[in-house]
Amino acid sequence: MPAEEIMRFIYISIIFLLLTSLVKAEKLTIYTYDSFVSEWGPGPIIKKKFKEIYQVDLNLIAVDSAATLLNKVILEGSNTNADIILGLDMNLLHSAKQSELFDYHSLNNLNEKLNLPINWGSELFVPYNFGYFAFVYNNKKLKNPPKSMNELINFTEARIVIQDPRTSTPGLGLLTWMKALYGEKADTQWSKLNEKIVSVTKGWTDAYYNFFMAGEADIVLSYSTSPAAHIMFESNYDISAIAFEEGNYLSIEFAGILKSSKNKEMANNFLNFMISDDFQSIIPSTNIMYPVININLPEAYTQLEIPKVLQLEPKDINDNKYKWINEWLNAS
Repeated sequence: MPAEEIMRFIYISIIFLLLTSLVKAEKLTIYTYDSFVSEWGPGPIIKKKFKEIYQVDLNLIAVDSAATLLNKVILEGSNTNADIILGLDMNLLHSAKQSELFDYHSLNNLNEKLNLPINWGSELFVPYNFGYFAFVYNNKKLKNPPKSMNELINFTEARIVIQDPRTSTPGLGLLTWMKALYGEKADTQWSKLNEKIVSVTKGWTDAYYNFFMAGEADIVLSYSTSPAAHIMFESNYDISAIAFEEGNYLSIEFAGILKSSKNKEMANNFLNFMISDDFQSIIPSTNIMYPVININLPEAYTQLEIPKVLQLEPKDINDNKYKWINEWLNAS
């Protein structure tokens, strides 16, 4: 091959590589959970809005739960393709921090912008929505729902469906909720509650639709905001969530940038976008959770009772989670 053609080939190859790297820089990969990317979830709208503002495609890769999400990125380590993890909650905060896979964000004065039931103390992660775990029932079928966890465990005869704490965010939420209320006596309470539980499902969707909405259970572990979806999309006021007298366990979901990301600037742009009106206005009608900044909520949210906050320290959860899971498994 003549020298001139060799130089032309080298020149074209360099241009191709440069263009390829630019294309890669125009895509941000985010690991999240499956309902976030579903056609009725916030993902499709957020992808469109983010591209309109930043001219960058979001590559949303979904797994079935937040617990699976953290395990996936820990297993992949620095070889992960993800720039951002979106969908972890407070019960996984310390575990995520201890993984040392996440980088500090560049958002300034974050707490001044947030409207949360508690102060947000993390400099690694940025919250994007919150809610409360709650037991949900049909108010036309169940006339005397339990008003407290004590009543649920000791007095109700309703059939209950919950989710597995090893694979489900609400399932782990109930585990920590029970610990927050009963401490070392939680195993005794689990033994009594288990007598009313008709099924433990892997995830929320199975429990909610295949058991509760199908009439196979009277009460389902879900979120205090679940009735808002029925009101907004079905004009159905028959579904209610119980604000327990003792309080309900708080769930705050957040996102973080991975140290291995090659797109740190754009990743920080996404986190900043995440707490903007454009992003937050989508959350109540798609993720069916509360936004983390002050915005006007859909009318359906005025029908909801806001529970009293219960929460454990994330470090305590991280240190004791597997012990508590075994305690739950062994309760009879």
